[in-house]
Parts: sequence; C-alpha cells; structure tokens
Amino acid sequence: METARFAELLARVGAGLDEFVRFDHPDAVATRDRWEALADEPIPEKGLGVDAVVDELLDVVIPGGPRIPDPGFWGFITTGTTTAPVVAATAAMVAAPQRGMITAFNRLEERALEMLAEVCGLEPQMKGVFVSSGSVANLIALGAARQSAYEKDGRDAAANGLDRPGAVYASAEVHRTVHRATAVLGMGRSCVRAVPIDARQRMDVTALDAMIAADRLDGVLPVAVVATAGTTNTGAIDPLRAVGEVARRHDVWLHVDGAYGLPGILDERVADRYDGLDLADSAIVDPHKWLAAPTGIASVFVRDRAILVRAFMQGTAAYLEGSFATDGKVMMSADSIGIPYADMAVELSSPPRGVTVWSILREQGRDGLRARVRQDNDYARRVAEFAAGHPRLENLTEPELSIACFRYVGTGIDDLDDFNRRLMRRLWRETRWMPSATEVGGAFALRPCFINPRTLPSHVEGFLSAVIQLGDEMAAV
Repeated sequence: METARFAELLARVGAGLDEFVRFDHPDAVATRDRWEALADEPIPEKGLGVDAVVDELLDVVIPGGPRIPDPGFWGFITTGTTTAPVVAATAAMVAAPQRGMITAFNRLEERALEMLAEVCGLEPQMKGVFVSSGSVANLIALGAARQSAYEKDGRDAAANGLDRPGAVYASAEVHRTVHRATAVLGMGRSCVRAVPIDARQRMDVTALDAMIAADRLDGVLPVAVVATAGTTNTGAIDPLRAVGEVARRHDVWLHVDGAYGLPGILDERVADRYDGLDLADSAIVDPHKWLAAPTGIASVFVRDRAILVRAFMQGTAAYLEGSFATDGKVMMSADSIGIPYADMAVELSSPPRGVTVWSILREQGRDGLRARVRQDNDYARRVAEFAAGHPRLENLTEPELSIACFRYVGTGIDDLDDFNRRLMRRLWRETRWMPSATEVGGAFALRPCFINPRTLPSHVEGFLSAVIQLGDEMAAV
C-alpha cells in the first residue's frame, strides 16, 4: 500500500546510509549468511508492510553492500556517489518517473548535457543524450558512425542492413565495449582493427594511416576511428589532433572515448593533451565515473543529432504519438513528448538522468570539479613519485591522469607477476586499500585509479606504507 511517508522513511534510510559511509562495519562477506538468508526467503503471502521492509534494508541489506564507496577503494574506474546527486536522483524517481513531456526535468536533461559538454571542452554544436553506461554510449556513437559511413556509400544501414564489410580503428588499449558495440551493430568484433601503441600506450598514428589506406584498397569501408582520452588500463590519452587529422584526410568519423578521462581537461597541467577534441564527430563521458554520479549515468555527444534519429528511431506508434496534442498548443505537460530522446538511443522508458548531473555541476561549480580532478591526478603523481624514489618499487608507466601503474621489485623474487598478484590479494583482504590490476608491457601492475571523492592524502600515504610493509614481509619469507 502507498503510504506517502517519504520524509519519515527516507530519513531513516538516510541515517543508515550515513552510518554505512563511515565504514566501521565489516565487509559484506562477513554478513553473508544474513543477507543470503533474507534473499532466499519466499514471497510472503501477506505483505510485511513498508516499515518492515525498511527495517530489513537497514539491518541486513545496506550493511551487505560492497566497499566501493570506501575512501581506500581505487579499483577499476568506479566509485561511490556523493550526497547531492543521490538526493536529486531520489527526487526524480518520485516526481518524474520518465524523462519525457514538458517538465522541469526534461528541460534539465538538455541543460545538463549542454553544461557537461562545456565543462569537458566539447564545442557548442556537440549535442547529446544521456544513456545508462559507457558501454551503451559507445554503442550509440558507433551506431551514428555506421549510419554516416554507409549513407555516404549510398546505403541506409539502419533501414536495410549492411552490404559491405566495415572497419573500426582503435588502439590496442581501447576498451572492449567497442568490440561489443561492433558486434551488436552487425559489423562483427573482427572489424575492430587493433592499431599498435607507442611506449606511452598511445595510438601509433602512422600505423593508423596505413591501416585505413590498406582497407580501402581491399574494398573495406572505414567506419570510424576511436581515439581514447584516458584509457582504462593506464589513463593514456591518444594524440587526438594527429589521429583526427588522419581521420579527416580519409573522410572517416572520429569518435573520442572519454568515458573516464574527458573531465581531465579541467586540470590545466594536462589540458593541452586534449588538443584536437574539436575534430571529434562524437564523444562520450560517464558522469558516474570521475564526477561520482550514481552508476547508470553516461552521455554521448554528436555534431548533429539528426544522425542519431536516423540510426535509432523506433518508428511511429499510434499509442505513443497519438496521445499528444496536434493543435500546437501546449496547455499542460502531457500535451507534448518534449525533447524526443527516445529516438536518439536505444531506450524508450528512461529516468531523467540530467537532473542528477545538473545537481553535481550546480553544487560544485567549475572550481570544485577542477579541484577534484587536480587532486586525483596529484594522488597518481604521488604514487609514481614515491615508487620512483623507493629501491623496492618500480613504475611501469608515468601517470597522465589519475591512474598509477607500479609494482614491488624487491631482491630475490623469482616471479614478479605472481608476487604482485599475491601482494594485491593481501592488500584487499588485510587492509582497507583496494587497487585493481592490469598489465603494462606484459608485466603485472598494481593499478590504483583515483576518482574516489572521499579519498584524502593520508589514505594515499597509508596505501604506500602498506605496499612496502606487506611486500617486505612476503619477500622475507
């Protein structure tokens, strides 16, 4: 039964979340018996009521959450959200269950996209749409690229399918969602050409040029070049202008995957590495990464949203379009569908994600976001500086953004990769410090990615001390 007791019940849940983010509780595995038992309970014949459900959330479910919001979690490129976007998202869930119609939420969907593009250095003509993830954002951008390439070749790919093999060019460090996108789009994973990388893990532009030229001679249609602005492995930024000029010369769509790294342009010390962003035909950025929005909020931008409509429109439906006013008069919110985002991507029903991003930008402003990005980049530089000066550590990359890649290399270790794998497991299990891992040049690396808004300098210092302490213990055995 609906109770309309939002204030009371959300206050209780809010207090439980405040307690959770103090991180005085044990890991979720320690309480596994409790939440497994709750999850295994059958559907009750008689409902328990909202108060009992809230009790279960507070007593069992919330304490069984992961350590991702912990200030010492630097694994992968994910983090816990902050307060303002949680409040905004909660408001949207109740006040605007859908992003459509003439409402404040629909307007903020567009305004948030404009603000996000501006913050990330995209040109004003780049217009966007919010989607659920970077995976989907890459799919949408490459769907637009496919539509554009085949239209130039005289075929409507979205309407009639493909009649000629296509190719997408990306560095060997590109995120695997690009391969999945080409599979879903009917071009196949094998259409992704792995362009070699240089010593800084950036795309080799000379190799790219030669690969596009060779494919054209073989009758393959070049569909898109994917440049990465902040790779997942090391945070490397491809040489965007050089890559873009090759793409322009071959008349190929340039897509910039900035899911993680595009906000890095706010740090003036590395802003010049984004030179060439103006050549992009599409770009993506995930606010649920560096901006700490709740997971499920990504964005894709293109120069002309009409290409998105041609690529993804679902077609008219009497039950949908027929429900809106046709006399041109908007007297109430339901007279119009508002900005038709549903025809620009793959979701019809969708929450209004823009209000969440808008809340972050309003709360923190440019200065706040800039300070966060600079601080996170400083954390990665601190790790690299420490490793460079320590006799038992070795940097495997020089940080470009907020990712550091290094390893323990004490004397007498036969298998450094195995040693550092075991060291990482001990960090996770015995300390609060949780980096993830990658390989750089075939070598296993500890890989902290600093995007956690709760991380303090003392946490980074504690992590470095723990690496040395555990590494020394292990090497002494």
